[in-house]
Amino acid sequence: MTSPAEIAANAIFATSVWLSARNSPHNWWVGLIGSVLFVWVFYGKQLYADATLQLFFIVTSLIGWWQWLHGGEGAQLPVRRTPRPWLAAAVLAALAVTAGYGLLLHRFTDAYAPFVDSAVLAVSALGQLLLMNRRIETWYAWLVVDAIAVPLYLSRGLYFTAALYAAYWINAWYGLRRWRRELR
Repeated sequence: MTSPAEIAANAIFATSVWLSARNSPHNWWVGLIGSVLFVWVFYGKQLYADATLQLFFIVTSLIGWWQWLHGGEGAQLPVRRTPRPWLAAAVLAALAVTAGYGLLLHRFTDAYAPFVDSAVLAVSALGQLLLMNRRIETWYAWLVVDAIAVPLYLSRGLYFTAALYAAYWINAWYGLRRWRRELR
């Protein structure tokens, strides 16, 4: 059964995701509120990496909000591409975090699907860092996150959350298309 906390977290976070695709700086403060609620939801379902990820989102939402408004040399930060060497290093780091955190969760907790949960954490962190810097590659990271998260959340009975992550997958395609236009 879907809890009121899960419904509220998803409604708020869905608004944030939609605002991100529309390139609105308001996505940050809205997402911050959703993340606070998701800490509680994910911890209660033994998805500790996802709960930890929400703490990361809370901190990075504050930073991203500031960067989007003030990080472009006195103006709003523009949409741009990520240099290939940085992107390659970031992807390798995400893979290392997935393996390392997954191993820690597997060995020291009762986490459900520790490696899959850790992959959601690591790729989401990558996506968030790219989003904070208005890098177009953020949308590829979110496509991967959503594809992994939907079956994970379904397996834990978080049906409403899984449905929204399926919608986020579609939104990521929309965001990619919109940001590509803006990049040109």
